[in-house]
Amino acid sequence: MAKAFGELDCESFVSLLSKLIGESKYVQNNPPELIPEEDRVCKHVLEVLNPYAVENGGPLIVKHISYVQGRGNIIVEYPGTESKVVSFVGSHMDVVPANPEEWEFDPFNLSIEGDKLRGRGTTDCLGHVALITELMRRLGEVKPNLKSTVVAVFIANEENSTVLGVGVDALAKQGLLDKLKNGPLFWIDTADKQPCIGTGGVISWKLYAKGKLFHSGLPHKAINAMELCMEALDDIQKRFYKDFPAHPKEEIYGFATPSTMKPTQWSYPGGGISQIPGECTISGDVRLTPFYKCANVVDKLKEYVDHINANIEMLKTRGPVSKYVLPEENIKGSISIEFGEMMSEGVACSLDSLGYHVLCKATEDVVGYVKPYSITGSLPLIRDLQDEGFDVQTTGYGIMATYHAKNEHCLLSDFQQGFKVFASIIAQLEG
Repeated sequence: MAKAFGELDCESFVSLLSKLIGESKYVQNNPPELIPEEDRVCKHVLEVLNPYAVENGGPLIVKHISYVQGRGNIIVEYPGTESKVVSFVGSHMDVVPANPEEWEFDPFNLSIEGDKLRGRGTTDCLGHVALITELMRRLGEVKPNLKSTVVAVFIANEENSTVLGVGVDALAKQGLLDKLKNGPLFWIDTADKQPCIGTGGVISWKLYAKGKLFHSGLPHKAINAMELCMEALDDIQKRFYKDFPAHPKEEIYGFATPSTMKPTQWSYPGGGISQIPGECTISGDVRLTPFYKCANVVDKLKEYVDHINANIEMLKTRGPVSKYVLPEENIKGSISIEFGEMMSEGVACSLDSLGYHVLCKATEDVVGYVKPYSITGSLPLIRDLQDEGFDVQTTGYGIMATYHAKNEHCLLSDFQQGFKVFASIIAQLEG
């Protein structure tokens, strides 16, 4: 059966990818400044697939579904003869921003250097959009007699979790993905040609410290909010790593790191160099392996903050006059913590499922080896699908080192192997 699919049509693939990368400037996702127009990508995908749609005498059922004007999703179905389903989901039509001044080449036009295909979205994730489009086009051409229905779902708005009701969350809410529970669901948005069997949850946080602004030459009359925030964070991190240590299952799944909590941003209202600041905010995130719950972490972080505030005199200070309490003025420093609205749990793919076994065998047969891995990078939305009963497995054929990075690129040869892996998965499920 896999032989019926043949090889990836590299000329057709590169031609489509060139059109998609040419739209990448307009599908950058960083609201409110950059709102992607995913229909620009949809247009090119539909141009390839519509000749094989049922409306034009072909076998493909093609649906363009929008919840926000100009921001469509596409569901493509090749019907099988039985109720079984195999689906390729998650390849998204938005990208992270790119600054052309920082790149060695134009990020918004495809360029080719030997085996390298270069441009924003080649790895994440327009390369996969083109690859799966080619897979569905081949099904439309060859028209194999399959027991399993093959479904591809191209989604909008993957690179942003603050705006809801645009992409896969809306599709799932309307029940348009329910039939995909009848077989393995392969989320195609990772890299390095191997099964990604574990991903991390993410919690964003802001730690705010309030002290007392005063002249730097009179530090005994100030409460230094910077020092307070730094020392509070140090205490919180130590408690976090004690309560959420490396989990035994992380070794089974091959996680590169355990759960982490760290600062990534720093801000304060500004002022002169001779002013001790009275306010300060440190922001960051928690990356959580899927064996811990986000809600438990949030409860613990709040507990740490409450303990520090109740015992502010015990917090480590910096220098002989550094302090967080001014008794003569009845002033105490304090900290507070708030969390981002969107939190996502990590994912541990089932290692006993049919989807996992066929993916591993296909990878070993095509790539030459199979070495599943896990990262605490986050794939939004897929834990919800897993919790609802989908057999979610993840893989991808970009290059991890270029994910969300400058000078993003992929290898044509990797995507050729990806096409063969997909064909092998479909063939195995037929058997």
